[in-house]
Amino acid sequence: MNELQRLFEYARPYRGRFAAALAAMALYAAGTLGVVRQIKPLMDEVLLGQDVLGTRASLVQWSIVLLAVYVIKGLGAYASSFLMTDVGQRVVRDLRDRLFRHILDQSAAFFSRRTTGQLMSRITNDVNQVQQAVSETIGDLMREGLALVALAGWIFYLDWRLALVAVTGAPLVVYPLVQLGKRIRRTTRRSQEELENLSHVTAEALTGHRIVKAFSAEGHEEGRFRQVSQRLYRTNLRITSSLAVLPPLMELLGGIAIVALIWYGAGQIADGSLTTGEFVSFVAAAFLMYGPVKKLSRVNASLQQSIAASERIFEILDEHSEVQEREGAVLLPPLRVGIEFRNVSFAYADGPGHEILQDVSFSVPAGQVVAIVGLSGAGKTTLVNLVPRFFDVTGGAIVADGFDIRDVTVASLRSQVGMVTQDTVLFEDTIANNIAYGSPGASRADIEAAARAAHAHEFIRQQPAQYETRIGERGQKLSGGQRQRLAIARAILHNSPILILDEATSSLDAESERLVQEALQNLMRNRTSFVIAHRLSTVRRADAIIVLERGRAVEIGRHEDLLARPGSAYARLYSLQIFEGRAAEPPAVGHPSPVSP
Repeated sequence: MNELQRLFEYARPYRGRFAAALAAMALYAAGTLGVVRQIKPLMDEVLLGQDVLGTRASLVQWSIVLLAVYVIKGLGAYASSFLMTDVGQRVVRDLRDRLFRHILDQSAAFFSRRTTGQLMSRITNDVNQVQQAVSETIGDLMREGLALVALAGWIFYLDWRLALVAVTGAPLVVYPLVQLGKRIRRTTRRSQEELENLSHVTAEALTGHRIVKAFSAEGHEEGRFRQVSQRLYRTNLRITSSLAVLPPLMELLGGIAIVALIWYGAGQIADGSLTTGEFVSFVAAAFLMYGPVKKLSRVNASLQQSIAASERIFEILDEHSEVQEREGAVLLPPLRVGIEFRNVSFAYADGPGHEILQDVSFSVPAGQVVAIVGLSGAGKTTLVNLVPRFFDVTGGAIVADGFDIRDVTVASLRSQVGMVTQDTVLFEDTIANNIAYGSPGASRADIEAAARAAHAHEFIRQQPAQYETRIGERGQKLSGGQRQRLAIARAILHNSPILILDEATSSLDAESERLVQEALQNLMRNRTSFVIAHRLSTVRRADAIIVLERGRAVEIGRHEDLLARPGSAYARLYSLQIFEGRAAEPPAVGHPSPVSP
């Protein structure tokens, strides 16, 4: 019930609509009761009456009243259904919005633990399952529950002994319903997990469709999909088999109750304890009670399904980011002095237990370029990911202009950081909107100026709709160099004083790399830049080079100084680069002032 209570909290802002829905439900219940109450005068006064003229007048009056009752019942049913669905849709919208934003606010470690397909399943499939509970199941529970109470009150009013006979079998079904609900809840959770796996397999196959085709692995991916789909089918079949038990069970209990009513009621009429009209009204009420009872028997099963989905949603909402904004965090002023790493260490909370970075210390004056090099796994990307607080340091501190970055607001910190990575992230939108991403309100002139600085304006003009050309998912309609130049234009327009370049020129051909390098020179000008590259020649003119080995900063200095050191780690890396045929040195921008260790 805790999950349901938390769901109802989302309905609190809409309690006015909820109250109106309850009033409409009461109207529906009153209309249902009015229908069965009209049966008694129909039998006793109209159909069995002796005065023909009086009978006709009574029949007209009875018909008008019955039609009015049906109008009232219909209005109550429509209004209650519409209002409850409206409340349910609003609650689900708010829940989905909050879940989406909560996921976006998580740290990078959160996304490393969960796949895109899994998170999409929580936002779509699980929330859709909850929607049924909030808008339909809860509405049926209250609407049919009120009708059932009204009908039960009527049959007890007519004859309480006969009413007791009618409800004798009701307790017998409670225990099976409870046990069945528990089973459905467990099975529904497994079903949602299998649906999550299906989303994951689908997302992987579709996003990696080029590799799938290149290795002729369509059959392999189809096999994976079929396996997960079969497990989902079997799980859903168990739910269906559980739900299918309810109708015949209720039919049997209803049949037993009706037989008992007829036998007992026949004796009551013979004794004169009941009139024919009262008995027919009683039986009609009992029959009408069967509909709400049948619906209510399914309500528990539906609630259990929704609770299972709610548990999965609240598991995500209860998972808090490792990167927390401290109470009293201040705004970070525009960077003027520089950034300092003070004995920084880092280890993943759910990792193998060893530190990725250990006791790293250096400072970067504002406006200078620092290159970070090392073998794969040395911790280069982890190091730069600490600057915008994608992760928080586990030891030491990172200080910007004297402020520990954990003491400033995350928004003010990240607003000063621009990124260009090897894996360029673009959106299925126009070129102009991709460049202006993160810079709302940018004018077309500003967008074009950024594109010119990134050497992207020329190829944009050749597109069918120029800046209004849609580039497809992840920019797949563009080449790698074109995508990279759009990412650089985006960073130029954002105009952040701190810049992170994570292997921004890798995997490009010579011509594309030349253009990207020229664009990067424009981008890095007057910015505090952290540059990661396996090609050491691209960073040879940086203000300082930091060499990482197994998470430690083993050397810090300029290109010439590090090469001159006998047996230096940088010299070994550089000689390896020359051996690999990467001695070409495209121009780079740097400054004469060194970065201090």
